Amino acid sequence: MNTAPTVLTILMTGFEEIEAIAPIDLLRRAGVRVVIASLAPELAVTGRCGITVLAETTLTEAAKHPYDLLFLPGGPGVKLLRADPRIVPLVKAQIAAGKPVAAICAAPTVLNDAGLLAGRRYTAFPGTADELPHILSDQRVVEDGLLLTSRGAGTALDLGYAMIARLLSAAKAAETKQSICA
Repeated sequence: MNTAPTVLTILMTGFEEIEAIAPIDLLRRAGVRVVIASLAPELAVTGRCGITVLAETTLTEAAKHPYDLLFLPGGPGVKLLRADPRIVPLVKAQIAAGKPVAAICAAPTVLNDAGLLAGRRYTAFPGTADELPHILSDQRVVEDGLLLTSRGAGTALDLGYAMIARLLSAAKAAETKQSICA
């Protein structure tokens, strides 16, 4: 029986490749089961830099199962996440179940849409500051309760380590970091 923690990662057209792939890679190296779901019905999802990733399933199918963590990569495609009527209820249900949500770059705007950032500490891409005025811009990753937020592509590894620490242990995060010579 596989008792590895599970993470649902949602990819949408225009996702930021580094922000998605680096954390997915780290999580899998640490033994976490990551399910990559396409927001759209098609499994092939093209990121902002033209790299196409083949998702393993669609969000429609993936959302039928519980996950230990929900991960939302950023990038210009976040507008598609925000426009999809399934996302806010999914985020709210994850939090209501007492399970964490991680969001990077512009994806913390989705957490704001879900009403989860009021009174919380968070960071996000500086370009979202008009909408998210309380960004802790000097922080690479901010954890507040069940929310993990990160600034952008340059902090993707940090977010990956934080997710590993949250799901497994700080020691496993450190071991994973050492294994890639970081």
